[in-house]
Amino acid sequence: INRAFEEGWVVPTPPSKRTGKRVAIVGSGPAGLAAADQLNKAGHQVTVYERDDTIGGILTYGIPTMKLSKKAVERRVNLLADSGINFYANFNVNDSNFASIRTSNDAVLLAVGATEHNDLNLPGRKLKGIHFAMPFLNSTIKLLMNSENTIEDIEAAEKMGLISARNKRVIVIGGGDTAADCIGTALRHGCKSLTTFEILPKPPDTRSENNPWPEWPRIFRVEYAHGEAQKKFGSDVRKYFISPQEFACDDGSGNITGVRTVRMRWDKIEGNYHMVRDTGTDELWEADLVLLAIGFTGPDESLKNLRLEEDEKLILNSNGTFKASYGNFMTSLPGVFSAGDCRRGQSLVVWAINEGRIAAAEIDKYLMQATFLPGVAQGKAMCHPITDKSKQKGGRRLPVTQEDDV
Repeated sequence: INRAFEEGWVVPTPPSKRTGKRVAIVGSGPAGLAAADQLNKAGHQVTVYERDDTIGGILTYGIPTMKLSKKAVERRVNLLADSGINFYANFNVNDSNFASIRTSNDAVLLAVGATEHNDLNLPGRKLKGIHFAMPFLNSTIKLLMNSENTIEDIEAAEKMGLISARNKRVIVIGGGDTAADCIGTALRHGCKSLTTFEILPKPPDTRSENNPWPEWPRIFRVEYAHGEAQKKFGSDVRKYFISPQEFACDDGSGNITGVRTVRMRWDKIEGNYHMVRDTGTDELWEADLVLLAIGFTGPDESLKNLRLEEDEKLILNSNGTFKASYGNFMTSLPGVFSAGDCRRGQSLVVWAINEGRIAAAEIDKYLMQATFLPGVAQGKAMCHPITDKSKQKGGRRLPVTQEDDV
């Protein structure tokens, strides 16, 4: 793809004709951008609203630069803009302006991600030096974007707001992709030591009997950051089957100095195995910086009260995500759809892209009574363009049937 851009093979593709319909997309992450691209191709006028200062959502401020170049994200966003999509950064959609946005558009897609962090409400949680993972990653990414992808003076960067791991004893709590990104970023800061806690036991090297194919293999893996940490410190920095119990400050400074933990074990209770604390395994781990990477619940709290009228309010699932079924994506509000992590919960970028594309097809169908965009095929409707212009009647596009499939 890099060569394709360099050689000029990738060019803007604005639609040849506009439908006159307007769609607002709230959120410019993978789901929002995927939907915007598809809806624009369908001929609708698309406007994307982003509360951050740069378009891209998690692609820009969530995935570290060493994994995803921000120039690549910017290049793709520019291509979409040149194809006719409108982007507005620093635009915070909330309960006060949402009804106006809905009135000004024929449909709205909420693609705001899952940004509410899971927390550890343990003794000492208010100590300085304990941070959620995303602010830690964000502070590094923003500085890199503003300094040609390098931080030459990290001390000056710290004064500018960098949450720094330089010369610090770092503990990362969590075992997923975000935790791995925290490891990789802390290493690049020049941390003094690094340890991660995972509450589950170490996975097996091969599939267990209760994890057959085609299920996702729950096996031991070494991500890029784990390999880098092992090379620097001489051993795997991950500690398994361990649970934090308290954040400690032993010098009265108000800063974190350590984390007290206990080991876990399986115990059979009433015929079922449960995870319980293993008595006598208490430990104190020294730390100057603790990063919480234990997942996310749903969209930001400020977005959970969106409404059109007093009695027309978004319905939420029990976990705080927007209630909308996969394949339809319509929320409880008419003409308002939802896709990505804010609907399904924390998941992978590829799932967000998938949902954004299919939601675009559903929105197109909602606006035009039919769609040629790829989506979830229902009945005889197929998922490819109409080539026979005679099937376009009264400004509406009719779905291709199996008999039309060529």
